[in-house]
Amino acid sequence: MELSHFIQSSQVENVRLYQPLKPPVTGTLCVSSHHLLLSASPLEGKIQEKCELWLLHCAVDSIEKSVHNFAVLKSKDSGQDGESRVSSGIVTLKCKDLRVIQLEIPAMEETLNVARSVQALSALDSVTLTYPFFYRPAGCKLGEGWPTDTMENFYTKLKAETDCWRLSLVNANFRVCSSYPEKVIVPVSCSDATLRKAAAFRKGCRFPILCYYHANNKAVLLRSAQPAMFGSIYRGWEEDEMLLNAVLVVGQGCGFIIDIHNEKEVKQVRRKGSSTKRKARLSNWRVLHRPLEGGCSLQSSLTRLVQACYETYLGMNRWLSKLEASQWMSHIKEALSTAGLVVECVEREGTSVLVQGEEGTDNTLLVTSLAQLILSAHCRTVAGFQDLIEREWLQAGHPFQLRCARSGWSQGRCQQECPYFLLFLDCCFQLMRQFPRAMEFNDDFLCMLASHAYCSEYGTFLCNNENERLYYKVREQTNSLWNFMNSFKVRQHLLNPIYEENPLVIWPSVAPQSIQLWEGFFLRHLVSIEDKEMAWKRIQNLVDESY
Repeated sequence: MELSHFIQSSQVENVRLYQPLKPPVTGTLCVSSHHLLLSASPLEGKIQEKCELWLLHCAVDSIEKSVHNFAVLKSKDSGQDGESRVSSGIVTLKCKDLRVIQLEIPAMEETLNVARSVQALSALDSVTLTYPFFYRPAGCKLGEGWPTDTMENFYTKLKAETDCWRLSLVNANFRVCSSYPEKVIVPVSCSDATLRKAAAFRKGCRFPILCYYHANNKAVLLRSAQPAMFGSIYRGWEEDEMLLNAVLVVGQGCGFIIDIHNEKEVKQVRRKGSSTKRKARLSNWRVLHRPLEGGCSLQSSLTRLVQACYETYLGMNRWLSKLEASQWMSHIKEALSTAGLVVECVEREGTSVLVQGEEGTDNTLLVTSLAQLILSAHCRTVAGFQDLIEREWLQAGHPFQLRCARSGWSQGRCQQECPYFLLFLDCCFQLMRQFPRAMEFNDDFLCMLASHAYCSEYGTFLCNNENERLYYKVREQTNSLWNFMNSFKVRQHLLNPIYEENPLVIWPSVAPQSIQLWEGFFLRHLVSIEDKEMAWKRIQNLVDESY
């Protein structure tokens, strides 16, 4: 397929560009295979600073177009009387990073052509036609900058502290679970044959695997999908129980299964019934229900939040009411509260925890990654946080391509889009704001990750799991976002100048007054951040002077 077939107008002159927090400019608009470009031209005979728009088509979340005709009186000096009809139009591009860009095009036909071209190019189905497979930045070689075997490195650290766990290749070639990595960490007493049978008991074959080990009290954190219900038949339930009971070490007491199904899913499971025999065998595990909303509910919450932020004509009371009605802050509170419960069980009670969600790919990863951020000082460093995202989101099978297909401007009924990863980054911002010296990275670091998760020149967030990334040879044919972010020129702008390593657990507050709107992301195209940047530069200078 040639992308040029989607382009109905490749170049349009005298297009007026309106961008947030920037003066309007007029220039030549070009529609290429992957970008929308505008090169500014001198306006009204004045010397104008060159200004260009480079917008990836995949960054467009919503397109609105309006065309109109109006009459123009002809000059009598030229010997012509009467009037002529002139048409023009406006294309409004609402982007996944929440920018709103307007293009005023001096022709109705060109307006429709540009809108149709961008609409088609922003909704490509083929992964290999996306821009990361064509992007070749200077000084970078394909295959460089990708992290080494993350699971192997994680196990190497674990092995130095305990010999109760092993690195299993039961999922080699993804033959047991297509959304799990090929290497998983499981109890040493469980054979691969047991794991294969236990996988049949869980939805999507996502059986319990280790994701955190507490070196002091030997408690562990595991994650999995919910049990798969086959009427009255439970395939693999005995092996699943063997796996869970093998997790508990001698003298540790009971463990906790934190079930994060939403209320509707819990009722469905209860109606189908449960096995009393299974409960008896799992007497050392207690189930705690902490429902978390997701899916269309969470996506709608993001849409309402974005609408509230961009209704700038509202008064203070009305705006605060809309902000509350979006329920986004409530989702943050529930996520942090559930992660705090996990941390309390692991840190204070010294008990192992299994976080069990619907598919095990969304809210499950949200809770386990937040819990590790709260528990581990290493996860709060730049390298540790990148490793956390690799292990708990990318390799753990969060379907980025499906979940991040649409952003906050989505008005239609959502299919599989849902901002779980954005919610995670917002929760990280809340922790950063409550503990300003605990994180090695700053707000810009989180904003960059949010933007690249939805649209990127790099291949890090492509596809839905490691199986797909291997199939499309993402590491061989695209560049790594981590390589870009870790370069000296970029990294120095993403560091927290007042960072100080804190080995202690950071306990987040979920009081209403402790949770604030992430203005660095949601309002960055509405409110100037010059003062904020000046303040951080001053802080950086003071820190440098002190050393």
